[in-house]
Amino acid sequence: MPTLEVSGLCKRFGAIVVADDVALSLDVGECIGVIGPNGAGKSSVFALIAGSLKADAGRIALDGHDITKSPAFRRARLGIGRAFQIPQPFAHLTVYENVLAAVGSGAELRGTALVDAAVATLARTGLTAKADIKAGSLSLLDRKRLELAKAMGTGARVLMLDEIGAGLTEREVHELIEVIAELKRDHGVIWIEHIAHALKSVADRILVLHYGRKLMEGPPAEVMGSAVVREIYMGLKADEPG
Repeated sequence: MPTLEVSGLCKRFGAIVVADDVALSLDVGECIGVIGPNGAGKSSVFALIAGSLKADAGRIALDGHDITKSPAFRRARLGIGRAFQIPQPFAHLTVYENVLAAVGSGAELRGTALVDAAVATLARTGLTAKADIKAGSLSLLDRKRLELAKAMGTGARVLMLDEIGAGLTEREVHELIEVIAELKRDHGVIWIEHIAHALKSVADRILVLHYGRKLMEGPPAEVMGSAVVREIYMGLKADEPG
């Protein structure tokens, strides 16, 4: 039984279709990369899975349990975490306090269990040395790490990463890849990203969205090497290197 299973997911706003019969299946230990041009429906599909948008049709199941009608806070507590492109930490709180708040509200832990979970989360995202620093003074890379920590700190088994590599230098992207690859060991990961080599490094499959519809899905090399992706989405000719 897949950890997350989405089938027949549909959503439209008048004439604009943001999800058209989208389906995907994800297990812990897997990463699905999601690509497509601006307006393809990538973030809308994330919002539908997370519960901040209500689907017109379709089914979303977590560990075999139908969560299609569950509110966003309930889905978060059941195991779906989301990291956004633009981190929005509590700037006046320390890194540790930010993670503590996420763990306390999402995983609903208290006392020693709460502290232990927060400390473990900081360690896994490489933030232990920054625990006492105010979140507002972090570098962009560390704010991205904190965004990951807040998402996983809720007890999530499914992590949805929305262009979390945006704005980073090449060196920083590689550091972020290492963190995500490590988190993938005991999480299912869905990652929207425009940085092709980052997805190739972590993803087991790439899903291509176009006008809200799944155009193709397959191994990263196969999808990234296809004429459709290279010429339309990546802006490359068929014989140019990716």
